Amino acid sequence: MSTTIAELSLSKAYRQAQRAMAAWLERGPAGARQGAFGLRTALAGLDPTERGRLARWLAWLSVAARSRGETLPEGRIQRLDATLHQAMEDALARLPAGVLAAPARIHRRSA
Repeated sequence: MSTTIAELSLSKAYRQAQRAMAAWLERGPAGARQGAFGLRTALAGLDPTERGRLARWLAWLSVAARSRGETLPEGRIQRLDATLHQAMEDALARLPAGVLAAPARIHRRSA
């Protein structure tokens, strides 16, 4: 199995925090409340550079949710960690022009 150089440069703490964040975002409201403490613990292990990487990843997740017309993660992230939310908002502002302005596409599903 081969890995890319980018994968090799990610710390174990970052990978764990990213996985925990992804699982937390997929949970419903009740599950999210239960998992918030563990996620905050995982986030505490990140250095400022890794928190910035996570914020950029969350910004792109937000763009993807907007394009699919799904609920945006911003409110949940703000309630979880206000500084991470602000970093995500800053990352959203630095995305390429037009990414946020692109209209949501309606995807038709066929049987």
